[in-house]
Amino acid sequence: MLVTPVMSYVPTIGLEVHVQLKTRSKMFCGCAVEYGAEPNTRTCPVCLGFPGALPVMNRAALEMTALTGLMLGCTVPEVCKFDRKNYFYPDMPKNYQITQYDQPICLGGGVPLNEFAYPKDAQKSIVNPGKVVRLTRIHLEEDVAKSTHFGTNSGIDFNRAGTPLMEIVSEPDIANPEEAFAYLTALQQILIYGGVSDADMEKGQLRCDCNISVALPSEPLGTKIEIKNMNSISAVRRAVAYEIERQIAAVEKGEKLKQSTRRWDDDAGKTFEMRSKESAHDYRYFPDPDLLPVETSVFMDEVRTRRPELPHEKRERFVRDFGITPYDASVLASEKTLAEYFDAAVKHAKKPKSVANWVINDLLSALAAAEKSIADCPISPGALDELINLIESGTINSTQGRTVFAEMFATGKPAAQVVEEKGLKQVSDTGAIEALCQQAIANSPKAVAEYKSGKLQAVNSIKGQVMKLSQGKANPALVGEILEKLLAQ
Repeated sequence: MLVTPVMSYVPTIGLEVHVQLKTRSKMFCGCAVEYGAEPNTRTCPVCLGFPGALPVMNRAALEMTALTGLMLGCTVPEVCKFDRKNYFYPDMPKNYQITQYDQPICLGGGVPLNEFAYPKDAQKSIVNPGKVVRLTRIHLEEDVAKSTHFGTNSGIDFNRAGTPLMEIVSEPDIANPEEAFAYLTALQQILIYGGVSDADMEKGQLRCDCNISVALPSEPLGTKIEIKNMNSISAVRRAVAYEIERQIAAVEKGEKLKQSTRRWDDDAGKTFEMRSKESAHDYRYFPDPDLLPVETSVFMDEVRTRRPELPHEKRERFVRDFGITPYDASVLASEKTLAEYFDAAVKHAKKPKSVANWVINDLLSALAAAEKSIADCPISPGALDELINLIESGTINSTQGRTVFAEMFATGKPAAQVVEEKGLKQVSDTGAIEALCQQAIANSPKAVAEYKSGKLQAVNSIKGQVMKLSQGKANPALVGEILEKLLAQ
């Protein structure tokens, strides 16, 4: 890592996020979108750019992009259109890309940065709490093919060519690497909640380019340099941090930065120059003559009905309606499937906080240990609520509850059945427990003497004996009450 020589420079960061949409077919043809298929088996004359092949718009992709705009507070203009972006590169079979230039499908909007979207090590030192990173636009285009570089040659897989791709462009509002991390984390959650993309960076479904410049506060914006080739949100944070320091060090040495594109090498922890940056005029944009402009009013009424409750809205509702902490709410709302599980489990719960505790502390730990996702959970939301109710009603104690939980997780059996089969029903018979307490007191003269001399914690030793005598079945609260009564005599 470079050492920043001067700390008064102001970084300016904007992100361009490319998102593959979760459609069944490609943007302008009927070929299937299928990750991991054999190379070059999901192609046709349209996505291979054969002469005379004509594109036909994918309505589902238009609707998903408009839905993304609604979730992010964008304006969806009445008309959008498609253009040709001309360039020659092996991964673009037509030698132009169909995209949107001056009339994109979404304008404006923003991504709210909640505190729990930041890296854990930065959550206590957030510079600008409650910040919303503004968006410039969202436009829709077709993805390019995937290039794979070997030792002495390269291969191209055209299966990806033509996949519907949103480009979400932020304003240069991001001030540091931690905000870049929070922006991508919050955006990824929203995209998954809306069902518009799985947004898996490892599969290339979400890719990010960073535009970074540095300048002194009294100066205009510095030279913008773009970074590519980042495959995780944490890698974006590392790349942005490195590039800020690299640019400051270069300026301090008197070097003149030039607008360029660099790639990030995560193993080396450095950026390397790829090429000088193209400008818009280099691409010679013009309207695609094969595609008519789109009147968005045709589908907007239906799209509005599909807007989901967003992660930050769900967090606020969990805190407001269930009385749980903001941190617990953030954990439960971090994944759509987890939030849906909690919503179902808490639906008829008497103590929602208990449900939240069991989900966060026990269920998530068990799932992680078993390498399962919440979608594969063997305990249904209703079954978890049943278990918690057995504990809250005093039928079983909390220790027994964890034994029952483990059996439920292993077998999928309901709580009541496990309690019955294992004979775990808690003893709450006052007479029976009093007899056990008297026996424990008789067997513990030292602990009794300590208790009566003022060492009140000595009662825990006697209480432990009672629980042992009852094989863990005695009601702990009742044991405590009876012991205090007997020891006071």
